[in-house]
Amino acid sequence: MSKVSIAVVQNRQHKKQFLTLPWEIYKGDKYWIPPLRQNQKELVGYAKHPFYDDAEGQTFIAIKDGVVCGRLLTLVNRGYNRQYNAKMGFFGFFESIDDQEVADGLFEAGREWLRDRGMTRIQGPCNPSLNYECGLLVEGFEDSPKFMMTYNPPYYGTLIESAGFEKAQDMYAFWGHVEMLKTLDKKLEFVYHEAIKRFDIKLRRVHHKKEFEKDVRMFLDIYNKSLVGTWGFVPMSPGEVDHTAKSLKMLIAPEITSVAEVDGKPVGAMFALLDYNPRIKEIDGRLFPFGFLKLLGRKRKIKTVRLLSTNVLPEYQRWGVGVVLLARLVPEIYEWGVEDAEFSWVLESNHLSRKSLERGGAKRTKTYRIYERDV
Repeated sequence: MSKVSIAVVQNRQHKKQFLTLPWEIYKGDKYWIPPLRQNQKELVGYAKHPFYDDAEGQTFIAIKDGVVCGRLLTLVNRGYNRQYNAKMGFFGFFESIDDQEVADGLFEAGREWLRDRGMTRIQGPCNPSLNYECGLLVEGFEDSPKFMMTYNPPYYGTLIESAGFEKAQDMYAFWGHVEMLKTLDKKLEFVYHEAIKRFDIKLRRVHHKKEFEKDVRMFLDIYNKSLVGTWGFVPMSPGEVDHTAKSLKMLIAPEITSVAEVDGKPVGAMFALLDYNPRIKEIDGRLFPFGFLKLLGRKRKIKTVRLLSTNVLPEYQRWGVGVVLLARLVPEIYEWGVEDAEFSWVLESNHLSRKSLERGGAKRTKTYRIYERDV
């Protein structure tokens, strides 16, 4: 049997091998969507990203018969450990051939690195946190993921569980067709009118042009405040908010956004992200020199959206403001010509969101899992 060796990534060649491995793992997989190359370079810590202002990471590659056949990032998220008074390490960007020795070697190297830094538990996959792509796909392998959602071969779950990990939390993706809007539960209509009346809610789109970036920051501020108390959540730092706002500025279509205001103050916001994944596949994850033109041009040709997040300030939660935000989108969705949407991701412990989606007729199509074990 060939011996597997694990190398700490520490030079340019190793970094290139780490970043390009997915193209080997997924060769011939019609459902795989390549990552945006520059984005992945930042998120693993090979280029500047504000997440790493308060986190430390190390990447590893596995080599067998002289060929790189696996990879792993392990990291310490100091913000998480401060918030939860924990000694939690994380793993992400896991890729491997179907070989338990490769997976075991990577995870043991990662755990040793975390032990040296005083961590006692390890959780993942987080790429690199719950605010970015995360979770291992464990159900729903029959089609490609939507924009900014993960994908992996079915055997990854076996590799991770055989390496001693157990489920910590599941996350779900729900799907709905625009025709389902015609048959929505009448109770939702009642909730909508009661919420509007109770708070005198005013609705609008995200502003265009000069106020657009300011509104994106407003959304991220509400996002940070609304998810306090949510399982595993750590607010984005001011640097991450700025970085994310600049990224989303190019991707968001203001026409399919929704903001709820009470007394002139934003209390809730949501937006639908266009599903850019088919275009990312076409450009093979390369934005330069001309990939970004193919990615961002003719946005109205994209008819599938991902409803990324419906966020409401804590004091207005459980009063139907989320329903109000979604209702404002309905005529915009028809005008745009949207055909279907994915609602993702939704924590299994988020009973309110799950029940609301199920009541609206949305179908659960994918399950993603966060794993955990001792270090």
